[in-house]
Amino acid sequence: MDKHPLEDIAAAPSTRLGTLNWVGMEGIALPLKVAGQAIAGRASAGVSLDDPTARGIHMSRLYLALAELEGQELSLSRLAAVLDAFLASHRGLAHQAFLDLEGEALLRRPALISPLSGWKTYPFTLRCRRDALGLHAILEVSVGYSSTCPCSAALARQLIQQAFAEDFTEMPVTREAVHAWLGSDQGVLATPHSQRSQAHLALRLAIDGDALPLLALVDRVERSLGTALQTAVKRVDEQAFALANGQNLMFCEDAARRLHHSLREQPGIEGFSLRVVHAESLHAHDAVARSQWNWQQA
Repeated sequence: MDKHPLEDIAAAPSTRLGTLNWVGMEGIALPLKVAGQAIAGRASAGVSLDDPTARGIHMSRLYLALAELEGQELSLSRLAAVLDAFLASHRGLAHQAFLDLEGEALLRRPALISPLSGWKTYPFTLRCRRDALGLHAILEVSVGYSSTCPCSAALARQLIQQAFAEDFTEMPVTREAVHAWLGSDQGVLATPHSQRSQAHLALRLAIDGDALPLLALVDRVERSLGTALQTAVKRVDEQAFALANGQNLMFCEDAARRLHHSLREQPGIEGFSLRVVHAESLHAHDAVARSQWNWQQA
């Protein structure tokens, strides 16, 4: 049987002229490694179609180039190499290459006091572009934390003060009596409301570095807020968590300002946009604050 070359329809000229900003694939399954842990990632890969006469691009070449990232620690140099391969395989067709990676970074986090630890996931997206000006990379990541309402805390304290005045009408009041009262249900008849909250960050990365600063970023965010969500805990950790919430009362505005000032000091970041969401336990809606610095998404 004679073997004839298989016809490449995509190589034929287009019947309708025109350039396209982005052509490629989305939702590609890709094993990645972030902060030393293997994760199930997803990729969107594409290039610009700048030749108005070309009917299409070579999508399989993009797919095969992604093999460079399989099981390898994500770094800016590896991402740049993949984007360069996108362009090299489409020379004459494309002048820009795009790669978005997303997944859930898996990080082991220690308990506050006890030697216990556990795993937490941090959803992230890494948006990269290669063009005539070089590599551009934006890291998006979400970090959960607890927030206790300052207004609710003040109102709870007022109720406790009122109850104290009603229960201790006779003088003198002994230390032992007050100590016993504080440890009873009467002593804590009201508590402030707390909510699980989220910080959604988008950060433009400096390209002079190589390592992806995801772990350092998560550490900085959780330190600045002071009330990171916990994994495995003992009662001593739960008590420490209650103390941390009591010492870090936060409106969404407070959390946004903390993060803004902290991220300004994070090495390897040239600009950012942030959004904090407090999923109210009092209201049926969320409290939200936004901030940004040197943010002009390229």
